[in-house]
Amino acid sequence: MNEQILSEGTAVESATRVTPQQSCPSCAAAAAGSAATTTPVWIYAIGKIEARFPSLAIEKEYAQVLGRDDTSGLTDKQALHTILVKPENRYLARKVCWVMTIEGLETYLLHPRDPVDLSLLIDAVRANPSPADLDIVIGSQGPIAPPRACNGLQIPILAFDQVYSLEREALVRAIPKPEKLSAEEFEPAASELFDRIMQMADNAGATDEHRAVNYLAVRYPGVYAAAAAAFARNASLESIDVQTSPLSGARNILEVVFSFRDRSTDVVDKHFTRVDVTDEFPFLVTKMSPYFDR
Repeated sequence: MNEQILSEGTAVESATRVTPQQSCPSCAAAAAGSAATTTPVWIYAIGKIEARFPSLAIEKEYAQVLGRDDTSGLTDKQALHTILVKPENRYLARKVCWVMTIEGLETYLLHPRDPVDLSLLIDAVRANPSPADLDIVIGSQGPIAPPRACNGLQIPILAFDQVYSLEREALVRAIPKPEKLSAEEFEPAASELFDRIMQMADNAGATDEHRAVNYLAVRYPGVYAAAAAAFARNASLESIDVQTSPLSGARNILEVVFSFRDRSTDVVDKHFTRVDVTDEFPFLVTKMSPYFDR
């Protein structure tokens, strides 16, 4: 599993851009043509990646390969993982269609810009999947996939530059713990905040606001430290708001404001951070600090 865990203020290092894989030439050509003629719609999405058969012929080919392999005692997911990770079966990995679902909804059809990155998709097919598994995909949105691309499924193509997969528990454990809090105090607070962010940021990662929040959820530990400190002083997370920063000019900078309401006094305390979402990979501009309404 390719786990790239939280690192304060750093963006994910991407693979080089070459050409999309050719299992769906029409999809690749459409995505390339769209990127060349329009302003890119950058995507920073959090969901789950699934491998699906685009046609009956590919499904039957997989069944034949499965029949020749020793998969006794394995579940269907374990068997699929076993088949796809073998180098001699790489052609099957190129032929299946890779679908990203967000909150159970089919959202994107994934295509790597560099064929080498097919391995990132294969790594996302876990032998023992869990509801807590997460896949983060970074790239640009293309046109709607043609019906023949994935057995009639017509959703936007996402040409990606990076995919990384992790588990929720691993993400929470990787968050640096504030010195004043014990692990017993911090981990439940971080877990609850992550779940709240996922609920509030229930999105396709296609707008600047959503990309900023998704980036903070998986790349910036400061938001978790601020939430843990708020819980420790008897406050609750009330809202997460995103607005354009006055610092925006040549760069597109957003302010993400976290509002915490004191459970005893009902007083609202706000903290914010700035994220630059101008390009494909968002990055931190300002660390978490107190926010005052203008």
